[in-house]
Amino acid sequence: MPYYIYRVKSFAGLEKLAEHGAFAPASAQAKILRTGLDVKTRDKIKVIFADNELMAEDLLCQVREPGPPGEE
Repeated sequence: MPYYIYRVKSFAGLEKLAEHGAFAPASAQAKILRTGLDVKTRDKIKVIFADNELMAEDLLCQVREPGPPGEE
């Protein structure tokens, strides 16, 4: 399964930026992209592991419950 890099915009706007076959290059590119984000926007760069683009976008749009306190 590939690793996808997405820009997550406000109101669940998603923009696919890249796709990688391994985590290390995906993570490295995401870190570089994060340094270039404008601090005035609320955009985020996310790496997601999924079977395909549709599943990646579905996972990114799901609301996640917070974990137990102290597990951050």
